[in-house]
Amino acid sequence: MAPITSTAIAHRRPAARLSRRRNLISGAFIVGLLSAVALLSLVWTPLPPEKMQIVHKLQPPLAFGLLGTDQFGRDLLSMLMAGCWNSLSIAISAVAIGGTLGSIAGVSAAAIRGPFEALLMRICDVIFALPPILSAMVLGAFLGPGRLTAIAAIAVFMIPVFARVTLATSLQAWSRDYVTAARAIGNTRLTISLRHVLPNIISQIIVHGAIQLGLAILTEAGLSFLGLGMAPPAPTWGRMLADAQTYLALAPWLAILPGLAIALAVLGFNMLGDGLRDLLDPREASR
Repeated sequence: MAPITSTAIAHRRPAARLSRRRNLISGAFIVGLLSAVALLSLVWTPLPPEKMQIVHKLQPPLAFGLLGTDQFGRDLLSMLMAGCWNSLSIAISAVAIGGTLGSIAGVSAAAIRGPFEALLMRICDVIFALPPILSAMVLGAFLGPGRLTAIAAIAVFMIPVFARVTLATSLQAWSRDYVTAARAIGNTRLTISLRHVLPNIISQIIVHGAIQLGLAILTEAGLSFLGLGMAPPAPTWGRMLADAQTYLALAPWLAILPGLAIALAVLGFNMLGDGLRDLLDPREASR
């Protein structure tokens, strides 16, 4: 077998880098496409998503409109576009709130340590014991189903997820030489956290946030499926799946289309998170 020369290795490197970027490019394309559809739905849809036309109910794709109609004669393409905005806006809002609060808690616990760290971990354990669906049911009893209930339920679950990740990465940062040097010259723990720890872990928070967005969309769809998401007649992918159960044999496209939309969104954010991890994680780059 011919020996592997440095020239051969050099030729392989661009291919290896391209392979590592495939997830990032594919995920960014899918997320960008969904974001464009969501923003477009705010100003234009083929028909009003809530407009009922009973005479055109249960029309298959291309028979009336591009993707057909549901049991009330509503245009499925318009509903999917509007549902894209509702799903993405709820997921992004929930992850942003939960990620911000959880990251603050994790960085603070790593700086303070002691009883505060132990208390934070116990609170995280309690929240993990209550899944988002149960949290939404409790919140729904007080607030009623709606956008705020879905955002709050998902955000509450995201706080301990980000807190644990941020705490672990912050503790690693606190053991680095640059933090030891900052402490030696008299910097306070708050200054070290803001100037040295947080900038060095922000990339990992971003990567984790991108991955959690896929889970948030899946959770939002589950909440809407159970009637705990946005109140009707606002279209959401989860409610479209729930409404399609009765018509699976007669009109399977009612379930296939929103199911594919959910799967595509989750796939896109997962691929984007994996691609960002390969791009921003020095250990992955060194490999």
